[in-house]
Formats: sequence, C-alpha cells, structure tokens
Amino acid sequence: MNIFEYPFMQRAFLVGILLAIIISCIGVIIVLKRLSMIGDSLSHVSLAGVAFGLVIDINPIIGAIIFSVLAALGIEAIRKKIPEYSEMSLAIILSAGVGLAGILSGFVRTSTSLHNFLFGSIVAISNFELIMVVVTSTVVLLTFVLLHKQLFFIVLDERVAKLAGVPVKRVNYIFTILMAITVSLASRTVGTLIVASLMVIPVACAMQFAKSFRQTIIYAICFSLFFTVSGIIISFYGSFFFGSLKPGATIVLIGVITLTLILIFKKRK
Repeated sequence: MNIFEYPFMQRAFLVGILLAIIISCIGVIIVLKRLSMIGDSLSHVSLAGVAFGLVIDINPIIGAIIFSVLAALGIEAIRKKIPEYSEMSLAIILSAGVGLAGILSGFVRTSTSLHNFLFGSIVAISNFELIMVVVTSTVVLLTFVLLHKQLFFIVLDERVAKLAGVPVKRVNYIFTILMAITVSLASRTVGTLIVASLMVIPVACAMQFAKSFRQTIIYAICFSLFFTVSGIIISFYGSFFFGSLKPGATIVLIGVITLTLILIFKKRK
C-alpha cells in the first residue's frame, strides 16, 4: 500500500515538512535564549483561543492565533518589566491560558473539536489550514534569512546587540509574533500538549553535534524532518497493526528515543 496514494497523506507530509523546518528554526532561538518552556505556555493559550473560536463560531485557528499573539506579546512585556526573573512570565501566561481554556471549554457545545487540538490531527488538515502553513512558513524562512545575524547577536547578549546598533526591540517583537503564529498552527497538527517538545527535542539533539550557530540550525532542521517524516509513516502503517496511532505523539516519541540513544552513545564514547 502506497502512502502517497491518499490526498490527505500528501497534505500531511507537506504540512509536516514545512512545520518541521520553521519550528526547529524558532526552537534554536528560544532554547539559546533560555526560554524552552515558551512553546508550552503559548500552546496552552492557543487552546483557550481554540475554545473561544468554537464558542463564537469562527475558525478555531484564527482564535488560536489571536490568543497566542497576545500571549506572546504579554510574555515579552513581562520579561522587560522583570528581566532578572524573566522565566516568571512563562508561568504567568501559562496559568492564564489554562484558566481561560478551562472556563471557555465549558461553553463549547461539542468537545470533539477541542480534543483534536489536544493531540493534533495532521491528517485532517483543511485547505485553509494548508494555505496558512505555507504562507507562515514562507514568512518565517524569509525572516530568518534576513535577520539571522541580528537574531544571533540578540541570542548572545541583548545589551551588546543594542550597542552594535541592532534594533533589539523591533526584532524581538517580529520574532515573537511569528513564533506565536507557528505555535498555533503546530498545535493543530501535533497537538497543544506536545508542541513544546517538538520545538526543543530536535534542538537538543542538534546541540550534541553542532559547533556553531549555523550548524545548530541545520542539524535541528534535519532531526526535525527525520522525526516528522518517520513519525507520519510509522503512525500510518502502524495503525493497521496496533489501532489508531496519533502522528503527533509518534513524532515526539521518536524524538525522545533518538535523543536518549544519542546521550547514551556519547556517554559511552
């Protein structure tokens, strides 16, 4: 049975590959900025946006993007107010997202749509969501090409970047908005509960081998593509033998196993 015979699997591979590339790029920045849990915070807020969209009868993705962008800007604002305790901003926004999602979910008529966002449904991507992923991926990749030097300076030291003439505030806000949109779209495909793992695990694997910022990005993309493609294939064929396998969960588990094997191998070596 050829997996590419089905149009929904063709869309799943296209969306998965595009998101794997941009999520790993964003993941490198947030890991190096010591903000690994920001994906978890934004994904929980995006779930509140999904519930809001279902309540007022608009596309849940639109609601997720609106809530995630506002949350990301909130995180950035709190970080500026209390820079010595910047990690508190993640806990504050995550708590707000969980609370809002809990309240709004009580007004959702059916829990099926909301459940799809918890664990993702990459094989059920609509044409509108496919277009959103393609447009977002193009914008994120262009931004990284144009601003990779500025992002590198900011990752190293924001104060030094300001002295070097880098528009730190503007670049941070651009990156924050693109990250929020990416997390919202990824929540639809891999699920809000595991999107943070997909942002961090490929970067963790890449950092075991990379010797530069550029190599870290390239290796992270390669690992992310490997996890995504193999996860989709295993979930598709594995469903014939083991029942329904969630692609998002499969992708993340492959990443965790790969990282564990890398760490064991490096320790023995």
